[in-house]
Amino acid sequence: MPRKLISTLEPQEQVDQTFRIADKQLRANRQGGKYILLRLSDRSGTLTGMLWNAEESHFQSCESGDIARCRGRLQLFNGAMQMIVTSIAKVEVDPAEEADFQRFDPDRAEARQSRLREILGGIEDEWLRRLGLAFLNDPAFMERFAQAPAAITHHHAYPGGLLDHTVDLMELSLIVAPRYPNIHLDLVLIGAFLHDLGKIEEMSGGDELSYTDRGQLVGHIVIGVQMLYEKTVVVAAEMGQTFPEQIRWQLEHLILSHHGQLEYGSPKLPQTLEAILLHQLDHLDAKIAAATAVIESDVSGEGHWTNYHPSLGRKLWKGDPLRHS
Repeated sequence: MPRKLISTLEPQEQVDQTFRIADKQLRANRQGGKYILLRLSDRSGTLTGMLWNAEESHFQSCESGDIARCRGRLQLFNGAMQMIVTSIAKVEVDPAEEADFQRFDPDRAEARQSRLREILGGIEDEWLRRLGLAFLNDPAFMERFAQAPAAITHHHAYPGGLLDHTVDLMELSLIVAPRYPNIHLDLVLIGAFLHDLGKIEEMSGGDELSYTDRGQLVGHIVIGVQMLYEKTVVVAAEMGQTFPEQIRWQLEHLILSHHGQLEYGSPKLPQTLEAILLHQLDHLDAKIAAATAVIESDVSGEGHWTNYHPSLGRKLWKGDPLRHS
C-alpha cells in the first residue's frame, strides 16, 4: 500500500507506515505510568503521537531524526489530529524515498535568500548595510539560517520557517515604515533581519525540531545580541573604525524588546519608534501565520469553521468570507 502523507490522513483511520521522528519525550502521567509524546513528520506536515504504557526500551528504540514504522489509530483531540501509537520501530529507507520526509524546500529558500540580499543591499546607511552583508557573506551562518525553523509548534514551525518569517517581516517593514516619517526605515529593516537570528542556536536545524541545550539555558534573544556584537567586530575591522556605539545600542534594543512585553520574554519594553513598529509587525506576521496553519491543517467537518483551538482560544472561519449564501 502506498504511503499516505500526513496531510491526507483522516480521523479513525488505522495507520501502519513510516514517519520521521521530529521529537520524542518520555513523560509520566498522574498515576506514575510512563508514556512517550512524539512529533511525527513528513514533507506535508507534522502529527502528534502518543504511546501509552511505554517502557524505557520503547523510548530508546529510536532517536529524534530517525525514520520509524508506527502502528496505531488516528483521532481528533482539541481540534487537531493525534495518533494513538501501539508500536514503533526504527527502519532504514531507500535514499530515493528520503524526499517523502524532507520538509525543507531548497528552491524556495534560494528565492527567499535572493530577496533578502536585495533588501539588505538597498539599505542606505553604510554601517547597517555592511552589517547585513557581513551575515550574508558568512556561508556557515547562511546555511543554518536558510534551514532553521522560526518555532517548534507555533508559527513558521518547519525547516526554512525562520527565513520565510524574516523576509515577510522585512517586506511588511518596507510597506508600513515609510508611512511614519519619524521612523528610520533602515533601522527597522536591519532589526527585522536581526530579531530572531538567535534561533539558529536556540533550536536544532533540519527536520528534527527541538530546543538545544544552549537554547534552553540562554534563549534566542540573548544569543541574538551576542551574534550581533560578534558581527559588529567584523564590520569594524573591515571599515578600519570602531562600530558606532549608539547604532549598536539601537540594534540591541530592537532585539531585546521585540517580544513586546516582559511576561512574553522581552528583557526590555519597546522604547523607540522603530522597536514599537518592529514588535507590532512581528506579532502580526506570527499570528497570521499561526492562524493560517490552523486553518490549513484543520480536519473538522463543521462546515466553515475549524475545531476549537486551545492555544488561540477560539474557532476560526475557514470558508469563503465573501460567500453570498
